[in-house]
Amino acid sequence: MINDIETFQQRLAASGLPPVLSGRHDSGDFRAGVVARDLGPLRLIELVTPGGECFRPSRRARAEDEELWQIDLMTWGQARVEQGRGTAELGPADLVLIDPARPVRYRSTAARHVTVLVPRRELRLRPGDAARLAGVRINGDRGPGALVSSLARDFARSLTGFRAGQADRSAAAVIELISVALEAQLGDARPCPDEALRDRVLGYIEARLSDRDLSPARIAAAHHISVRRLHKLFEDQPQTVAALIRHRRLERCRSDLLRRDRTVAAVAARWGFADAAHFSRLFKATYGYNAAALTSSNRARTVKAPADRPVDDGGTHD
Repeated sequence: MINDIETFQQRLAASGLPPVLSGRHDSGDFRAGVVARDLGPLRLIELVTPGGECFRPSRRARAEDEELWQIDLMTWGQARVEQGRGTAELGPADLVLIDPARPVRYRSTAARHVTVLVPRRELRLRPGDAARLAGVRINGDRGPGALVSSLARDFARSLTGFRAGQADRSAAAVIELISVALEAQLGDARPCPDEALRDRVLGYIEARLSDRDLSPARIAAAHHISVRRLHKLFEDQPQTVAALIRHRRLERCRSDLLRRDRTVAAVAARWGFADAAHFSRLFKATYGYNAAALTSSNRARTVKAPADRPVDDGGTHD
């Protein structure tokens, strides 16, 4: 176990968990633990925490957090989670959806919990549904929530021995169960046909952002509709289809430039920009700074950072 808050904060940062600031901690011996493992595109982090409070203000959100959804599960203990208009009072087995890019506040007893980080491209949620679900308790005692809860609880003992391809297939099953649990929480409301079709189009776009040939005409053909019909689907949305594709590609590029030691041209090409110069102009016009500045700062961090080590405190979690 970890016996001091500084070491615990370092392990939290190394685990990939979206950052939070510590508030108060209950008096007494500090006892904590962090174990992080991957299952395909999922990252699962088991935490043992002392009683106390922590929070994340908007200024602490990172660019990469915009690419994730966070599912928190209580194993034992009690917690109160506040995000947006939602307040979740969690007991053992209960779950809550957290948007890592938005402010959140936690208050808990001494507890053990598991966090599942899911790429947003894998778990598609409409903005309205995400707003309704964030910070809302999901019962882990019955229904699809109980299946997700059971899987997440046992991850520390089961995430070994996967052969090639098995991890991705298993992660897909977990993601599907999470989707079912979230849909059940929303109730019986069903999207109208246009919304359902738009959701399919959004998923199609997200899965093919790296394809240079992705275009409204190709998207329309893949969904057996006219280009005019496609544009009509998005006429009440904040962005046109072409603008959405461009925006999501730029977001992927910015995320890669922040996290990977790759050239601007290589990242631009990976996400469908054939002309690196055009990409650089577009990036600066969108974000207000040069893409090359991210590669320079990323290299500086890489030089200073210690070698990667598995995130495991090496102790027991009883």
